[in-house]
Amino acid sequence: MSVEKAKAHYLGKQGYKKLNCAQTIVNAFKDKFGLSEDLVEQFSANGGGRTPDGQCGSLYAAKVMLEKTHPAKIKDCENVLLIHGGSTKCREIRALKKLPCVGCVEKIAECIEKI
Repeated sequence: MSVEKAKAHYLGKQGYKKLNCAQTIVNAFKDKFGLSEDLVEQFSANGGGRTPDGQCGSLYAAKVMLEKTHPAKIKDCENVLLIHGGSTKCREIRALKKLPCVGCVEKIAECIEKI
C-alpha cells in the first residue's frame, strides 16, 4: 500500500498532493516509522538531485529514515537503484534513462516496504 501511496503522491494523482521524490518516501512511510509531518516538509528542498552528493532524493530520504532503525537495509536500497537505474545519483540515473524518477520512487518504496 505504501508503494502505491508514494507513486500517487509523486505523480499528484488520485487526489494526492504532488510531492517531490524525497517527500513521497517520507510521507508514505511516516506512520510506519513514527515520523512527523514536519519531516515531510523538511525534504521539500531535496528533490531532483538536490541532496548531498547529488543522490537520488528517494534514496536520500530512505537513508535518513533507516539510518537509526535499519541501517543494513540502506545498502539494499542502494543496490536496487544500481541494478535498475545504473547509479545512486539523480543526474546519472536520468542520463542513463534506464529508470524514470517515478520508478526510483517505486523501487525505493518497495525496498522499504519489505521491512
